[in-house]
Amino acid sequence: MNQLPVAEPADVRRATTRLVKADTRAFTAALALNSLAALAGLAGPWVLGRIIDEVRKGHGVAAVDRLALTLVLCSLAQLVLSRWARYVGHRFGERTLARVREEFVDRTLALPASVVERAGTGDLTARGTADVATVGTTLRDAGPELLINSVQFVFLLAAVFVLDPLLGTVGVFGLLPIWFVLRWYLRRARDGYLAEGAATSDVAEILGATASGARTVEAHRLEERRVQASRDALDTARRTRLFTLYLRSVFFPVVEVAYILPVAGVLLVGGMLHARGVMSLGSVVAAALYLQQLATPLDQILVRVEQLQSGGASFARVEGLAQAPRSTEGGSPAPVDDRIDVTGVHYSYGRGVEVLHGVDLTVRPGERLAVVGPSGAGKTTLSRLLAGVDAPTSGTVTVGGVPVVGLGPEQLRRQVVLVTQEHHVFLGTVRDNLLIAEPGAGDEELWAALTAVGAEGWVRELPEGLDTALGEGGCRADGSQAQQLALARVVLADPHTLILDEATALLDPTTARHTERALAAVLEGRTVIAIAHRLHTAHDADRVAVMEGGLLTELGTHDELVTARGAYAALWGSWHGGRPVSDEGGKSV
Repeated sequence: MNQLPVAEPADVRRATTRLVKADTRAFTAALALNSLAALAGLAGPWVLGRIIDEVRKGHGVAAVDRLALTLVLCSLAQLVLSRWARYVGHRFGERTLARVREEFVDRTLALPASVVERAGTGDLTARGTADVATVGTTLRDAGPELLINSVQFVFLLAAVFVLDPLLGTVGVFGLLPIWFVLRWYLRRARDGYLAEGAATSDVAEILGATASGARTVEAHRLEERRVQASRDALDTARRTRLFTLYLRSVFFPVVEVAYILPVAGVLLVGGMLHARGVMSLGSVVAAALYLQQLATPLDQILVRVEQLQSGGASFARVEGLAQAPRSTEGGSPAPVDDRIDVTGVHYSYGRGVEVLHGVDLTVRPGERLAVVGPSGAGKTTLSRLLAGVDAPTSGTVTVGGVPVVGLGPEQLRRQVVLVTQEHHVFLGTVRDNLLIAEPGAGDEELWAALTAVGAEGWVRELPEGLDTALGEGGCRADGSQAQQLALARVVLADPHTLILDEATALLDPTTARHTERALAAVLEGRTVIAIAHRLHTAHDADRVAVMEGGLLTELGTHDELVTARGAYAALWGSWHGGRPVSDEGGKSV
């Protein structure tokens, strides 16, 4: 399985800069407000030092009261400014998170289906949920707090140097253990958190694949193998989490011990200077208080740095989608007509065994073609090539003379739509699920589409009809209803060519045949290619293509192929229990 790319640190920095520039005014306002709040906060230790010196000089209560009033006013100003700064910072974080989410959705929708399938939906799901949530927490909480505390830290340290450069130097030397342990931590944290994120994606992928393929797992008795694969993935996830826990368990204890060193050093050196009459007691107390206050923003900075490593790793995974292959964005010549030509097509998945061995096929505009054959013959692979999901290893697949894989997303959706048995019901109403295909459709068109696929009856029985909510918290659509909604979207989309690969597999045979015939009537004049697992589909088609072992072995009408007594005739006879059957015109076949 090929995981989606992860952005390099330089790419993450450029993306961060781009996001800041997108809301420069809010970022600048937050920085200015934090700076003003930090300046107001510097008054406390300085005023307290002045009070001590005034008392030692024997000045009266009036001088102390004036200084105390100054202290109260500065504290109120710091409170107001810091609250305002947090408000602005959180708004900046929420707007930036909205941009990250929107970019992620746009990039996800631009991914070719083949890229998503090879990477696995678990990786993409983990990036869109856990990683985006982590980025959101970082932008909403860690980012503003880091900005606030960084400004406070710089101003507090500068205040100590203003009081006395020697005491400032002592304070900086006391912080050196934190610098060394921080460097040790940062060298290991990014890789550790990236590994943790990748392991989380693997767990999601394995659990999701096992749950969605539960029937296949049971049918092939793969329970033990899947359980072992899940245990291996969970074990890897546990090891990666323990590694990041080890990093934190070394980092934070060293930091906690190092907090007392600057204060102890300043008190020791400052006491010696005061004893020699070089420095006043108020200056020593003010410097010690500044360094004591330094512990709070520094502690927050280091906590937020730890969050930034996790958030940075998640952002690298989210931003990595920008480096993934993208669907062609227009620029392709428009197809001259709706004719599909498959010429000398060979295909193999990755470096595996070739599954198509030189297929040639022409599908005429407006034709109904059924593709039949035993399992593993290459029918689904051919449908993916016809729909532009994959590109042939060699040979060409064209529509109107233009390679299908070269069409942009909008061009492709107007030309070819592939419908499989894997359908999705989106959270929202029935109307929302249908309008995805044609946003401008009215109620009359929606009901016509539902009628065409046999879904009108059960939708009218819903409590609020088209406005009934589906999914969690609403009415749950079963598998057959989900298929009918997907087919109704196809009717609304009205593509030139429709490819059905087991698109009615979850419907009962009678309903499936009715639905396919209704679709054919609604899509009159359109091309319909059906991967036929029920041979009544082939019986109703204009032509039937038979695939065996990756080759197209027979091509003709139903009657021609039955008369030829080849592979198709054998399949038809087997499907009817080996007895002669009559077609709908009464003729024995």
